[in-house]
Amino acid sequence: MKVSLLLALVCTAVLAAGARAEAPAEPAALTATVREYVQQAADVARSVLATVQESEAAQQARKWLADNTALARQQLAWLKERLAEVWKRTPAA
Repeated sequence: MKVSLLLALVCTAVLAAGARAEAPAEPAALTATVREYVQQAADVARSVLATVQESEAAQQARKWLADNTALARQQLAWLKERLAEVWKRTPAA
């Protein structure tokens, strides 16, 4: 679910809550209704994010990042060794 669609649903819920309010003198009821809709939208968003995080594509992406992070660390260690060797060979002034 896209963020823009979620935002549209929340705005629609707020407008619907405003339309359902019987009188402007009931701000507590309107606030409670809006909070209820926002809570429902947040629950849907959490559910969608959990589904995306558990997807196979997300798992493959995490594995790829983990593998490439290890490779980057190995290359950095190799570079540090080479620089240490060059540093030792450089005569002091």
